[in-house]
Amino acid sequence: VQLQASGGGLVQAGGYLRLSCAASARTFSMYAMGWFRQAPGKEREFVAAVSWSGTSTYYADSVKDRFTISRDNAKTTAYLQMNSLKPEDTAVYYCAADQKLVTVVVGKGIDYWGKGTLVTVSS
Repeated sequence: VQLQASGGGLVQAGGYLRLSCAASARTFSMYAMGWFRQAPGKEREFVAAVSWSGTSTYYADSVKDRFTISRDNAKTTAYLQMNSLKPEDTAVYYCAADQKLVTVVVGKGIDYWGKGTLVTVSS
């Protein structure tokens, strides 16, 4: 499975962005999807995850009520809608895929990772 993240950019605090993660696999609907981020000088951290069906979602406390993860299996694409952005959301954002949702949430042993897309939030 090849993953391509896009949609990053520069935005002012309080603004919004929508990230997309396009997957190459026709078996996309078999995979749970997740978003992670890595800020300069920090370790990569979990942001959000969605089950293969889209019915179950999980969020890091830091983004809950501001970010929304979703997916369109027909388009083999996952999304991360980011609202009310803060300077501390500045990071490279990565999408990931694994057949097990718990693996995505835990963030260890994930099968597939995409290249990141940079999000910069100015104050």
